[in-house]
Amino acid sequence: MTILPAFYQTTWFRFLCVAALLAFLWGLHQLRVQQLRRQEGKLREAIETIPAMVLILGPDGGVQFRNRRWVEYTGLSQLGNAEGFEKTAIHPEDLDRTLRRWGACFASGEPYEDEMRVRRTDGEYRWFLARAVPLRDKRRKVVKWYCAATDIQDRKLAEELQAELAHTNRVSTLGELAASISHELKQPISAAVTSSQASLRWLNRDRPDLDEARRATAESVKDGVRAAHIIDRLGSLFKKTPPQRESVDADEIIGEMVLLLRGEANRYAVSIRMDLAADLPKIMADRVQLQQVLMNLMLNGIEAMKETGGVLTVKTGPGEGGQVLISVSDTGVGLPDGRADEIFNAFFTTKPQGTGMGLAISRSIVESHGGRLWATSYDGQGATFHCTLPTAVA
Repeated sequence: MTILPAFYQTTWFRFLCVAALLAFLWGLHQLRVQQLRRQEGKLREAIETIPAMVLILGPDGGVQFRNRRWVEYTGLSQLGNAEGFEKTAIHPEDLDRTLRRWGACFASGEPYEDEMRVRRTDGEYRWFLARAVPLRDKRRKVVKWYCAATDIQDRKLAEELQAELAHTNRVSTLGELAASISHELKQPISAAVTSSQASLRWLNRDRPDLDEARRATAESVKDGVRAAHIIDRLGSLFKKTPPQRESVDADEIIGEMVLLLRGEANRYAVSIRMDLAADLPKIMADRVQLQQVLMNLMLNGIEAMKETGGVLTVKTGPGEGGQVLISVSDTGVGLPDGRADEIFNAFFTTKPQGTGMGLAISRSIVESHGGRLWATSYDGQGATFHCTLPTAVA
């Protein structure tokens, strides 16, 4: 007797099972490939449509990929030499700085960030904020650099407009102070002339008194230096220069503005007092812009006491978060009820001839430095303007 095997025991059935398994695995593989392709397509679509120019570099600096926006803007191919981009697309004035900073970051493996002007295919240069971060393997070795450049032309134009507006405000304010400043400047010049005349009299005697002549000459020199100092301060405020952040002493700048505005204060019977903290850290700021902020705040205080006279107090001390706090207080009429924050809005003014731009510009300058400007008032007993600025270390 011969017992035939069941169908599932036959060779052809086993072969069909293996074939079905292989077909199933192949189907899964194709499904996964399609999913990866869809994901890759979405990723590529995102990279191609994001509002930035994207660049991928190898560990040796060679370009591995440029997105479509980069190609359309610069006219360069998606692959190629990074050096070609640097020499043909970056503005000549920015090229040395960009290469120097990029070289330092590329050598150290630290993230890169810089602003530069990049040429468009029609020859126009626009400002971009460029950033690059490294991709590292498990051994912390850099395997790729991912770079992105974002158009900041509108922001740069806004900054230039703000700087132009601030300069106009400074010149306008100094024009209004011309009489007071000329009086303040005339004093040391007149004193220098008087001391020089006295020195000549001591020298023209039958027996010249050299000691008195030296003393009078020294006084003349001191008054001349004081006049030159005032002229230097005025020159810096009139000058139109791009903002330059540097480490500055807040107390020193306050002293300069007190010297410049003392004549205006005396004109309205206002005395200026300084309460400056010792050993304060220096702040990172643009000197001229900080002078403008202090000038606006101090002139507002003098304006508030125009009819009655009073005391203007300028105070410094430590602020929150390690910042430096500057306060300008007056004993005038105070702030409008319930509108303490509105005074910083553009074109808001309580003065008959005011433009409403001084405090708005001041707040904009302080906030651009990473600080804060606000005001407080207590039942019409004057007002205090507070300003915090980050220190040079921060």
